[in-house]
Amino acid sequence: MKKSEARAYLVNIPSLKNGHHEFDFEINDAFFAWFEESLVEKGDGQCRMELKKTETMMTLVFELNAGVELICDRSLDPFIFPIKEKHELMVKFGEVDEVLSDVLLVISRDTQTLDMAPYLYEFISLAIPMKKLHPRYDGQDTPELIYQSEVTDEETNDTIDPRWEALKKLSNK
Repeated sequence: MKKSEARAYLVNIPSLKNGHHEFDFEINDAFFAWFEESLVEKGDGQCRMELKKTETMMTLVFELNAGVELICDRSLDPFIFPIKEKHELMVKFGEVDEVLSDVLLVISRDTQTLDMAPYLYEFISLAIPMKKLHPRYDGQDTPELIYQSEVTDEETNDTIDPRWEALKKLSNK
């Protein structure tokens, strides 16, 4: 992503007056290329962020609507996985920058910009399922049977080891 494209994800905090603000962010292939070793390389979508600023904090609500290309774990076929998520992030103004929880962030009062790209990437990454299956496998939890061995009568020997037989007598008392 070029510097000019990276600026599209920056929110200039001092220029914001107290109140309600809206931002739109583009999710595309260039966005995913910005992150090294990204889980996703291709995708397309939008994120609308509503920001409510007060004297002591900001509340950010992200509405993400995108489709990302994933590789099926079963067939290795690419497919588009739809992501429709809503997340909230609270940003408090304090003395030092620190992350208090997944939804609460503290930034110093002299912070000029807040980069939204890492948060968008995190929300997308968390929406990707652990098991990535092409939609054509929807509802099939068990894989197709590839190999089945036949059990012969010799393998199903019902004789019991004499040592176990002695132990069985003890347990029945």
